[in-house]
Amino acid sequence: MQNVIETIQPAISTIVTAIVGVLVTFALAGINTLKNKANNWLDARTTAAQREVIHKVAGEAFALAQTTFKDAGGVHKMQEALQYASLRLTEQGIIVSPTELQAAIEKAYLEYKAKTKTVLTTEAQPNIEATQAAAKEAVSGLAAKLNDFLAQATAEAGPVTSAKVQPEPKPISTPTESVQTPVTAE
Repeated sequence: MQNVIETIQPAISTIVTAIVGVLVTFALAGINTLKNKANNWLDARTTAAQREVIHKVAGEAFALAQTTFKDAGGVHKMQEALQYASLRLTEQGIIVSPTELQAAIEKAYLEYKAKTKTVLTTEAQPNIEATQAAAKEAVSGLAAKLNDFLAQATAEAGPVTSAKVQPEPKPISTPTESVQTPVTAE
């Protein structure tokens, strides 16, 4: 029996070593998969935090360019905002492409425009009504002055019972001869 065990022992050792090798391979593959998932999760969390920082810095850059370079054109403002944001993000160790940074600044600009448009719209409502009332009053005053003017003009030409503005003027026929008659006050 001893002889049989000595003969089989190398084969058993080889089989056990192969099984352990396969198990270790599966274990390493599982650990590698877990490591990749953990890295992806950390990258996603870091990217979300970095995105937040990028958008905050882009908002700062837009505000700086908007207030400091009021009289400059939009292209110059964008260049200044890009330069400021790039320096700030580099200080924090965040690397962003110029296109991505420009998109973040544009987003800050669009958010600013949306907020100011909402504020202007809500503030403009009472002003529209006041403007409409003032326009109606001005039109009424103008119509009254026009009626007075027409009344004076027709009073000089002859007695008129009422002075009304006609909606559509009739075409005036031109005389064939031009005759001037003096107007005298009687």
